Amino acid sequence: MDLNAWILLLKGAWTTLWISGVSIMIGVPTGLLIALVRQKKIPFVDQILGLYISITRSTPLVTLVLFLFLSLPSLGINLEKHVAAILSLALNTAAFNAEIWRSAIRNFSRDQHEAALACGMTPWVYFRYIMLPQIIAVSLPPLVNEMSFLIKGSPAIAIIGLVDLTRVTNRIASVTYEPLYPILGAGLIYIVIVGVLVKLQSVAEKKAHRLAV
Repeated sequence: MDLNAWILLLKGAWTTLWISGVSIMIGVPTGLLIALVRQKKIPFVDQILGLYISITRSTPLVTLVLFLFLSLPSLGINLEKHVAAILSLALNTAAFNAEIWRSAIRNFSRDQHEAALACGMTPWVYFRYIMLPQIIAVSLPPLVNEMSFLIKGSPAIAIIGLVDLTRVTNRIASVTYEPLYPILGAGLIYIVIVGVLVKLQSVAEKKAHRLAV
Protein backbone atom coordinates (compact mmCIF):
# COMPACT_ATOMS: atom_id res chain seq x y z
CA MET A 1 0.00 0.00 0.00
CA ASP A 2 1.55 3.32 -1.11
CA LEU A 3 1.79 6.69 0.64
CA ASN A 4 -1.29 8.12 -1.08
CA ALA A 5 -3.39 5.27 0.28
CA TRP A 6 -2.15 5.98 3.81
CA ILE A 7 -2.97 9.67 3.38
CA LEU A 8 -6.50 8.77 2.30
CA LEU A 9 -6.88 6.44 5.29
CA LEU A 10 -5.72 9.16 7.67
CA LYS A 11 -8.18 11.64 6.14
CA GLY A 12 -10.96 9.11 6.64
CA ALA A 13 -9.76 8.53 10.20
CA TRP A 14 -9.94 12.28 10.85
CA THR A 15 -13.57 12.33 9.69
CA THR A 16 -14.33 9.41 12.00
CA LEU A 17 -12.52 11.08 14.90
CA TRP A 18 -14.03 14.55 14.76
CA ILE A 19 -17.59 13.38 14.16
CA SER A 20 -17.32 10.78 16.94
CA GLY A 21 -15.61 13.30 19.22
CA VAL A 22 -18.29 15.96 18.82
CA SER A 23 -20.99 13.31 19.30
CA ILE A 24 -19.36 12.14 22.53
CA MET A 25 -19.05 15.70 23.85
CA ILE A 26 -22.78 16.14 23.26
CA GLY A 27 -23.87 12.66 24.31
CA VAL A 28 -22.06 12.31 27.66
CA PRO A 29 -23.49 15.44 29.37
CA THR A 30 -26.88 14.84 27.72
CA GLY A 31 -26.91 11.35 29.20
CA LEU A 32 -26.11 12.79 32.64
CA LEU A 33 -28.92 15.33 32.30
CA ILE A 34 -31.37 12.59 31.29
CA ALA A 35 -30.30 10.46 34.27
CA LEU A 36 -30.77 13.37 36.69
CA VAL A 37 -34.20 14.20 35.28
CA ARG A 38 -35.29 10.55 35.51
CA GLN A 39 -34.29 10.50 39.18
CA LYS A 40 -37.02 13.09 39.79
CA LYS A 41 -39.70 10.62 38.59
CA ILE A 42 -41.67 13.37 36.85
CA PRO A 43 -44.90 11.88 35.44
CA PHE A 44 -44.98 11.60 31.65
CA VAL A 45 -41.44 13.03 31.29
CA ASP A 46 -39.91 9.92 32.86
CA GLN A 47 -41.98 7.67 30.58
CA ILE A 48 -40.96 9.62 27.47
CA LEU A 49 -37.27 9.48 28.37
CA GLY A 50 -37.54 5.78 29.22
CA LEU A 51 -39.16 5.11 25.85
CA TYR A 52 -36.43 7.07 24.05
CA ILE A 53 -33.72 5.07 25.83
CA SER A 54 -35.43 1.76 25.17
CA ILE A 55 -36.02 2.43 21.47
CA THR A 56 -32.54 3.88 20.86
CA ARG A 57 -30.73 1.04 22.63
CA SER A 58 -32.77 -1.54 20.72
CA THR A 59 -32.35 0.04 17.27
CA PRO A 60 -29.27 -0.40 15.04
CA LEU A 61 -27.28 2.80 14.75
CA VAL A 62 -27.54 2.74 10.97
CA THR A 63 -31.35 2.86 11.27
CA LEU A 64 -31.14 6.05 13.32
CA VAL A 65 -28.75 7.59 10.79
CA LEU A 66 -31.11 6.81 7.92
CA PHE A 67 -34.14 8.06 9.84
CA LEU A 68 -32.61 11.46 10.59
CA PHE A 69 -31.17 11.94 7.10
CA LEU A 70 -33.85 10.40 4.88
CA SER A 71 -37.11 10.37 6.85
CA LEU A 72 -37.10 13.81 8.51
CA PRO A 73 -37.22 15.66 5.15
CA SER A 74 -40.73 14.27 4.69
CA LEU A 75 -41.64 16.29 7.82
CA GLY A 76 -39.98 19.39 6.42
CA ILE A 77 -36.76 18.96 8.42
CA ASN A 78 -33.68 18.78 6.23
CA LEU A 79 -30.41 18.03 7.96
CA GLU A 80 -27.00 18.40 6.35
CA LYS A 81 -25.26 15.01 6.33
CA HIS A 82 -22.62 15.98 8.90
CA VAL A 83 -25.32 17.29 11.24
CA ALA A 84 -27.39 14.13 10.76
CA ALA A 85 -24.34 11.97 11.50
CA ILE A 86 -23.39 13.87 14.68
CA LEU A 87 -26.98 13.99 15.92
CA SER A 88 -27.56 10.28 15.34
CA LEU A 89 -24.32 9.29 17.10
CA ALA A 90 -25.01 11.72 19.96
CA LEU A 91 -28.57 10.47 20.47
CA ASN A 92 -27.34 6.89 20.40
CA THR A 93 -24.55 7.33 22.92
CA ALA A 94 -26.67 9.59 25.16
CA ALA A 95 -29.18 6.76 25.62
CA PHE A 96 -26.47 4.33 26.73
CA ASN A 97 -24.71 6.96 28.83
CA ALA A 98 -27.96 7.83 30.60
CA GLU A 99 -28.21 4.30 31.97
CA ILE A 100 -24.56 4.32 33.04
CA TRP A 101 -25.03 7.61 34.90
CA ARG A 102 -28.36 6.46 36.38
CA SER A 103 -26.75 3.34 37.82
CA ALA A 104 -23.99 5.40 39.44
CA ILE A 105 -26.50 7.90 40.87
CA ARG A 106 -28.78 5.14 42.15
CA ASN A 107 -25.90 3.47 44.00
CA PHE A 108 -24.63 6.73 45.48
CA SER A 109 -24.74 6.87 49.27
CA ARG A 110 -27.74 8.86 50.52
CA ASP A 111 -25.98 9.38 53.86
CA GLN A 112 -23.69 11.90 52.18
CA HIS A 113 -26.72 13.84 50.95
CA GLU A 114 -28.16 14.03 54.43
CA ALA A 115 -24.78 15.06 55.87
CA ALA A 116 -24.40 17.80 53.24
CA LEU A 117 -27.85 19.18 54.02
CA ALA A 118 -27.04 19.12 57.73
CA CYS A 119 -23.92 21.19 57.00
CA GLY A 120 -26.02 23.79 55.20
CA MET A 121 -24.87 22.96 51.65
CA THR A 122 -27.09 24.04 48.78
CA PRO A 123 -28.18 21.30 46.34
CA TRP A 124 -25.85 22.69 43.65
CA VAL A 125 -22.79 22.81 45.94
CA TYR A 126 -23.53 19.26 47.12
CA PHE A 127 -23.90 18.00 43.55
CA ARG A 128 -20.86 19.85 42.17
CA TYR A 129 -18.35 19.09 44.91
CA ILE A 130 -19.61 15.92 46.61
CA MET A 131 -21.72 13.83 44.27
CA LEU A 132 -20.40 14.60 40.78
CA PRO A 133 -16.71 13.71 41.38
CA GLN A 134 -17.71 10.37 42.90
CA ILE A 135 -20.17 9.31 40.20
CA ILE A 136 -17.64 10.33 37.54
CA ALA A 137 -15.01 8.10 39.16
CA VAL A 138 -17.45 5.17 39.20
CA SER A 139 -18.82 5.78 35.69
CA LEU A 140 -15.56 6.37 33.80
CA PRO A 141 -14.79 2.74 32.82
CA PRO A 142 -18.24 1.99 31.35
CA LEU A 143 -18.40 5.47 29.77
CA VAL A 144 -15.08 4.97 28.00
CA ASN A 145 -16.19 1.50 26.96
CA GLU A 146 -19.31 3.05 25.40
CA MET A 147 -17.14 5.67 23.65
CA SER A 148 -15.04 2.94 22.06
CA PHE A 149 -18.20 1.14 20.93
CA LEU A 150 -19.44 4.38 19.38
CA ILE A 151 -16.19 4.90 17.46
CA LYS A 152 -16.27 1.31 16.22
CA GLY A 153 -19.93 1.73 15.27
CA SER A 154 -19.37 5.05 13.49
CA PRO A 155 -18.99 3.42 10.02
CA ALA A 156 -22.80 3.58 9.97
CA ILE A 157 -22.45 7.23 8.90
CA ALA A 158 -20.90 6.13 5.60
CA ILE A 159 -24.35 5.06 4.43
CA ILE A 160 -25.34 8.71 3.93
CA GLY A 161 -22.22 9.54 1.92
CA LEU A 162 -19.70 10.61 4.54
CA VAL A 163 -16.17 9.51 3.68
CA ASP A 164 -15.06 8.00 6.97
CA LEU A 165 -12.27 5.52 7.59
CA THR A 166 -14.30 2.47 6.58
CA ARG A 167 -15.61 4.07 3.38
CA VAL A 168 -12.08 5.10 2.38
CA THR A 169 -10.94 1.52 3.00
CA ASN A 170 -13.63 0.21 0.65
CA ARG A 171 -12.69 2.73 -2.01
CA ILE A 172 -9.00 1.84 -1.91
CA ALA A 173 -9.81 -1.87 -2.02
CA SER A 174 -12.13 -1.42 -5.02
CA VAL A 175 -9.47 0.51 -6.95
CA THR A 176 -6.42 -1.59 -6.12
CA TYR A 177 -8.22 -4.98 -5.99
CA GLU A 178 -6.07 -5.72 -2.93
CA PRO A 179 -8.43 -5.49 0.08
CA LEU A 180 -6.04 -7.04 2.60
CA TYR A 181 -3.65 -4.10 3.05
CA PRO A 182 -6.19 -1.26 3.35
CA ILE A 183 -8.27 -3.36 5.76
CA LEU A 184 -5.19 -4.08 7.88
CA GLY A 185 -4.27 -0.38 7.75
CA ALA A 186 -7.76 0.67 8.85
CA GLY A 187 -7.69 -1.94 11.61
CA LEU A 188 -4.37 -0.59 12.85
CA ILE A 189 -5.73 2.95 12.94
CA TYR A 190 -8.80 1.84 14.92
CA ILE A 191 -6.52 0.01 17.37
CA VAL A 192 -4.44 3.17 17.87
CA ILE A 193 -7.55 5.34 18.37
CA VAL A 194 -9.11 3.01 20.93
CA GLY A 195 -5.72 2.47 22.59
CA VAL A 196 -5.26 6.22 23.08
CA LEU A 197 -8.80 6.42 24.47
CA VAL A 198 -8.05 3.67 27.00
CA LYS A 199 -4.83 5.45 28.02
CA LEU A 200 -6.74 8.70 28.53
CA GLN A 201 -9.24 6.75 30.64
CA SER A 202 -6.42 5.61 32.93
CA VAL A 203 -5.20 9.18 33.39
CA ALA A 204 -8.74 10.52 33.92
CA GLU A 205 -9.54 7.79 36.45
CA LYS A 206 -6.56 8.72 38.61
CA LYS A 207 -7.58 12.38 38.56
CA ALA A 208 -11.23 11.56 39.22
CA HIS A 209 -10.36 9.36 42.20
CA ARG A 210 -8.20 12.14 43.66
CA LEU A 211 -11.10 14.58 43.35
CA ALA A 212 -13.54 12.08 44.82
CA VAL A 213 -11.50 11.55 47.96
